[in-house]
Amino acid sequence: MGRRIMAPVLAGTGAVLLLGLAAPHASAAPTPVDAHAREAAHEAATSPQTLNTLSRFFARDGAVTASAAAPRIEGTDAVPVSYLSRDFVAGKKGADIAELQFLASKAVSSDGQKASVWTVERRGSWKVVNIASGDDEIRYATLGQRKMPGGTVFREPQIDAWYVAGHARVVPLDADAARAVGRDGVPLAAYRARVARAYSDKLPGSVYAEKGAAGGYGPPSAGTRGPVTVASTVAGAGAAVALGLSGLAVYRARSRRPD
Repeated sequence: MGRRIMAPVLAGTGAVLLLGLAAPHASAAPTPVDAHAREAAHEAATSPQTLNTLSRFFARDGAVTASAAAPRIEGTDAVPVSYLSRDFVAGKKGADIAELQFLASKAVSSDGQKASVWTVERRGSWKVVNIASGDDEIRYATLGQRKMPGGTVFREPQIDAWYVAGHARVVPLDADAARAVGRDGVPLAAYRARVARAYSDKLPGSVYAEKGAAGGYGPPSAGTRGPVTVASTVAGAGAAVALGLSGLAVYRARSRRPD
């Protein structure tokens, strides 16, 4: 089943994550997000404009009417969401295993539907850029901290896999990740070697990149019901996708439930 994302008004080109060769001296340290950023992201997620968009999002398939959806944002903290870092794969000295992409807040409708509201910082203020069905980002963040307190929870979007990293080890959080590294995980160095083998031909200037493929992001899976959109990078290294809130729907494969 496809995971639906409302990714309205693309004001720029699609994000491209270009990956390279791995090398030593990488890190699994988490990217810090201060309380002010979390609070600002939460305020953006709970704004009247966002709640109105959520009402339409939850009503998209007719399960509930927009007027009856009554969306709410659960919790008071937005969750940092990180993806596999191209600098880590490229072997940049001191690179973290993942880089912050956006902050996510969990939205729930009156009929129990769930969604993840993605926010990024734009010119000093936090903006909602995507609304995705389901609450993968929040669930995996919670699961990762339960498995490895203080670890870095991150997604390898090329295979839609979720992990937690820490203590020089990478541990899977879902079935896709377990298939990649085994149920018990692997040492950080072994994971670095694996992603280098998998993505070293996705470098800038490669044939793959020149064909216009989203570097490192393979063809959509059978469950994907449309184009793939990558969130804007908060931490600054990735190419940006500027999004608004006009109602254009974009689809992405749904992550599997945690084991």
